[in-house]
Amino acid sequence: MSSATLSGIGALLLWAFLALLARGAAGLPPLQVTAMAFATAGILAIAWLALRGQLAALRQPPIAWIHGVGGLFGYHALYFAALAWAPPVEASLINYLWPLLIVLFSAPILGLRLGPRRLAGVALGLVGCALVVGPGASFPPGAAPGFLCAVAGALVWSLYSVTSRRLAAVPTEAVAGFCLASGVLAGLAHLAFETTVAPDARQLLSALLLGLGPVGAAFFLWDVGMKRGDPRFLGTLAYAVPVVSTLLLLLAGEGTLGPRIAAAATLVVGGGWLAASAKG
Repeated sequence: MSSATLSGIGALLLWAFLALLARGAAGLPPLQVTAMAFATAGILAIAWLALRGQLAALRQPPIAWIHGVGGLFGYHALYFAALAWAPPVEASLINYLWPLLIVLFSAPILGLRLGPRRLAGVALGLVGCALVVGPGASFPPGAAPGFLCAVAGALVWSLYSVTSRRLAAVPTEAVAGFCLASGVLAGLAHLAFETTVAPDARQLLSALLLGLGPVGAAFFLWDVGMKRGDPRFLGTLAYAVPVVSTLLLLLAGEGTLGPRIAAAATLVVGGGWLAASAKG
């Protein structure tokens, strides 16, 4: 396994904590959380580049900035909105349609072979996600917009991830600029559409940890993995992340492990294993 693929796995491990930390910031408006997390990540990353004398990496063509900022800001604004407006366990599992979509988009966009084993694994993962919101599921009124945000976020992140390979010439260090620009954009959107809430100690710590890990270091690791690693393997291995994320949410008292959630998680993991074990 290449070091680039291992970098992608490191990002997946950090993302397992994304939902838990996002719920730790519950009570803050979604765009405010997005702005706080990206500001933390961007400022620290720019300082790191300055110390290494690599600020020139920020000089990238407009398409790179549109791709980077659009993917980072778009996905996380939708994700935090999904967790704020829908039950967090179910919204988090639905959001993890993005590994399925990465695998599927790798064929038409990158010309990579899927094969029957990979497709079967993808199908199992899709059934698991569908089980979360299928017949018999019950949700509080007003949850539909949150679920729609979860699906939209999955679409944005999968397209961002797969198309990153088309921008392989853009150095990973440029992600620092994308993070800071995303923080500025989220801050402006927050001021335009939301009312600022002063964070308490728990919310502030959660936002800072988001910026350090899942909304910070993970992006650099993922950029390396998607540009120089195996996107099919990473996309299918990512099926394990919602299970870990769900378990962390349940341990934090954010939901209940009923038969439906357990079955969905089992299907998602099984599909990920099946697809990840495919050769070629």
